[in-house]
Amino acid sequence: MANVLIPLPALDFDPTEAAVSWKVLSAMGHDVLFATPDGARSFADDLMITGEGLDPWGFIPGLKKLKVLGAVLRANADARAAYAELERDARFLHPMRYDAVRAADFDGLLLPGGHRARGMRPYLESAPLQALVVDAFARDAMVAAVCHGVLLVARSISPRTGRSVLFGRRTTSLTWSQEHLAANLARVARFWDGGYYRTYTEKPGEPCGYMGVQAEVTRALEKPEDYVDVPKDAADHSRKTDGRHRDSMDDARPAFVVRDGRYVSARWPGDVHTFAKTFGAMLGE
Repeated sequence: MANVLIPLPALDFDPTEAAVSWKVLSAMGHDVLFATPDGARSFADDLMITGEGLDPWGFIPGLKKLKVLGAVLRANADARAAYAELERDARFLHPMRYDAVRAADFDGLLLPGGHRARGMRPYLESAPLQALVVDAFARDAMVAAVCHGVLLVARSISPRTGRSVLFGRRTTSLTWSQEHLAANLARVARFWDGGYYRTYTEKPGEPCGYMGVQAEVTRALEKPEDYVDVPKDAADHSRKTDGRHRDSMDDARPAFVVRDGRYVSARWPGDVHTFAKTFGAMLGE
């Protein structure tokens, strides 16, 4: 039905956000392709797949396979199965290069996230990807972004206006409450690498959360209220915000997705089935 491009970093993307999106869109009949910096296959954040290294003893070789927090914090069974399928997909194994991709060749652009700085910072700071996002918005293509993928969109500055392509739009992203909770868990559970969940951290003098995804995305918007979080009176509010429930193909209650015209955004892996289904339906309109 539609051609969709999913750009990925060389490593450390979130396996749920990429693999489940790919699986849902493919099942809906869309043609999904991938791009990486050098045209080599990408690798997901291994901690999010195995869960090893997410417990306080995770740095000890003989004990790291014993998972308690790791079993909860890693991708769930559906997502791990989707990633195993993705690793057998020819287009995932043989992606295009960033610099060989043109927005005109695709009907839709989907930007997954991830949080591990070593792999995600080059992705979020990529000039070719930011130019691709600008071109996609200029052509009024369908664009979807989840978690840190929204940060890539926020950093994409239109040369015509000098502003982010999100200026004047409504969006969500990984929220500060989600990012802060994960960071606090990491300080205990992964104490030898306490910044694991913080892709960017504050400089001296900057308030707590200033370099969080929500804060940076909000600074790119026309007005702060264009940043959308789960309303307090939303149905299933606790299910959407407790960090324990994730959506599925048959249960959208935990999900929170924001659509603004031909752009759709979501917060975290727990939204991704609904996010991908929403984007797939948009592509079919």
